[in-house]
Amino acid sequence: MSDYNWCHGPNCHEQHTQDRVRGVKGSKVLRTKKIKHNSNYRHSERYNMFNYFCNQSCLMDFIREHLQSLIAIAPRTECLETPIEDPVKERVQSNWNPNYYWTETRIKPIEG
Repeated sequence: MSDYNWCHGPNCHEQHTQDRVRGVKGSKVLRTKKIKHNSNYRHSERYNMFNYFCNQSCLMDFIREHLQSLIAIAPRTECLETPIEDPVKERVQSNWNPNYYWTETRIKPIEG
C-alpha cells in the first residue's frame, strides 16, 4: 500500500497555487495534491481526515458535494437522548475578583 493518497477534494485541481503546477513548458496543468499519511495525530491513522484532504477547504467541498450520500449510509430516524441527573445550579466566585460571582449549571450524565 502506498504511503500517499490523492486529495479527495472535488475542486483541489482547480485551485491556483504554485505547488499544484505540474508539467513541462507549453503543457502545464494544475494537479490534485498528493498527501502523505500522517500518523502523528491523536486518533488512529485510518480515521484521520487529513490523510485524504489537503486542507479544510477541500474537505468542505467534498462534504457539500456528497452530504446526501453520506447521510443515506446511516440515516437518523429517531432522536438520541442521554439520561442526566437533575441539573444543579452553583454560585461560583471569581479567582481574580472576590466580589464577582456568577451561576453555573452543572449537568451530569447518569453513569451506567
